[in-house]
This record gives sequence, C-alpha cells and structure tokens, in this order.
Amino acid sequence: MGIEIKPSDLYHKYLRKKETRDDQKFTGKPDPRPFDRDDLYEVIPMFEAVMDEIGSQDGLILEKLEEIMIFQMPGFIASREDVFDFLVSVVRERSR
Repeated sequence: MGIEIKPSDLYHKYLRKKETRDDQKFTGKPDPRPFDRDDLYEVIPMFEAVMDEIGSQDGLILEKLEEIMIFQMPGFIASREDVFDFLVSVVRERSR
C-alpha cells in the first residue's frame, strides 16, 4: 500500500531528534534495535509500517495508534519489532 504519513497527520507532537534523523529506521522485521517513542523520525516509519500491515489509511486508526503507543504500550516493550508486533496486535484485536 505504501502509506505516507506527514508530521501534520499526527495528533501529538514529537521531538525531532536531529542527531538520529539520518539513522536507519524501521523497515520491517527482524529489527531488534531500540525504538524511541518520543522521536518523530522513529515514530513516522513505525506508524507507516503498522498502517501498511493492517491495510488502512484511516486517520482515526492512526490517531488510535498514537494513543495506544503513548498511553497503553508498556515501557518494557522497547525493540522496534516488539513495538510493531504490539501495535499491530492491539489494533487488530480492537477492530474485531
């Protein structure tokens, strides 16, 4: 599907950590590197991957993804692949 998310599409504001902006971002599993849930440059590729995985371009689902990540995702979920799995599973469970 290849959804493209812009910063203006997001409900919450995230830090723009310029020192890591050019680092490789999440493109799919496996990816055991740590995920920074406060960095815009990490958050956007993650949300794009999750939205592609669930096959949605719905802005309301994107907003729910943000709420899940910020308010419900446990702190011990730290790797990129674990974040991806968690977000996909929660969104799929809620859409049943």
